Amino acid sequence: MMRIRNVGFFVVAVAVALSARADQKTRRNAVVAVVEKVSPAVVYIGTEQIIEERVRGDQWDVFEDFFGPRERRQAVQGLGSGVIIDPSGLILTNDHVIHGASVIHVGLADGRTLQVEVIGADADNDLAVLRVQGKGPFPAAKLGTSSDLMIGETVVAIGSPFGLSKTVTSGVVSAVGRSFKANNRVYNDFIQTDAAINPGNSGGPLLNVDGEIIGINTAIFASAQGIGFAIPADKVKRIVTELTQFGKLRPAWVGLDVAGLTPRVADRLGWDKSHGVVVAAVDPGSPAERAGLQQGDIVAEVGGTPVDDPEDFDVRLRSYPAGAQIPLSVFREGKLGPLTVTAQEFPAKLGEALSWDRLGLKVRAGGGGMQITQVRPGTAAARIGLSAGDVILRLNNAPVQSPDAYREALIAARQARSVLVLLRRGRSAYHITLPF
Repeated sequence: MMRIRNVGFFVVAVAVALSARADQKTRRNAVVAVVEKVSPAVVYIGTEQIIEERVRGDQWDVFEDFFGPRERRQAVQGLGSGVIIDPSGLILTNDHVIHGASVIHVGLADGRTLQVEVIGADADNDLAVLRVQGKGPFPAAKLGTSSDLMIGETVVAIGSPFGLSKTVTSGVVSAVGRSFKANNRVYNDFIQTDAAINPGNSGGPLLNVDGEIIGINTAIFASAQGIGFAIPADKVKRIVTELTQFGKLRPAWVGLDVAGLTPRVADRLGWDKSHGVVVAAVDPGSPAERAGLQQGDIVAEVGGTPVDDPEDFDVRLRSYPAGAQIPLSVFREGKLGPLTVTAQEFPAKLGEALSWDRLGLKVRAGGGGMQITQVRPGTAAARIGLSAGDVILRLNNAPVQSPDAYREALIAARQARSVLVLLRRGRSAYHITLPF
């Protein structure tokens, strides 16, 4: 009798197990398949940053009386996500995840924790490329395309929010070509999704239902509810190529000066839209001139997305590296048509000219920065009292310890109305603002 009961129990258990397997098979949808396929390539990124801060003792601290406030070094931990895109161990993540870190390590799906090296990073586009320092091959995800995204299509985000390994969220593509301001920067041409992207998700992949990376998640707009953003895969490809080859994104130059489009100017040119910028000048021999752009043209779109103002135009150009073909939509004499400009690296001579023409300064490397050798009379720099021997340490908060760094800072600021300069004279340092 006991044997019969045991057999009956065994039959029931087998039936339940088979039923569960069958039920699981029907529940295995596209999202589950994507997670199983790509999760091994998603990594946890841990960082450590050493911050020095001044601390004061109590009123009886005799050492403070003689030596002033003491300094304390404090290690600040950070975390984020990343995704391996090549079996050699090439990782994509956000620039803000690793920015300022003195130590970076990654946690792999197989349980290993390995150090990484930074191949390159670009703050303007919030993207960084790392390489694992360990023996491969490593599981890798495929970098797809974002050019054919459909509003409403299902997407999956995988990351390590708050250090929780392999957290998955899903949603849809809410919009493409989004621009917004955060952290005193303008971020351009992002994918918007309602898939939850939390601070620890930053740098993880946004995937389509085929398991291809269509964007790199970022949480720079984390205060919004139900709104997430990702850097489109096509932009990622352009930037990764530059970062892996040069360690930075070389500034793209097309040789255009543009101005805001007022209603009066738009009406005179026959343009009945509210977006766009008008070409104020075309540099001789520039890519823009070779492409056929003319003074008075209206640039309505860059890369298929409408341009709002000169600042927006400049930000969009910064997402293209030197050598890239930039598709424009140009309005001229009542007709709107496509035009492609092949960008080139900003000429060094023009970068040097910016310093003299706009700031009235000639400089050379020295004193831990760029030492002023000549100040043009009648300029704002001369009126403020700048003189030969003063040392420029930073330009718009960017260190300028070499001619290349100084030139790049000037190029980055070329559309601005003013620049913030950190100047050292003798033992004192001053912040001054110069018109640009």
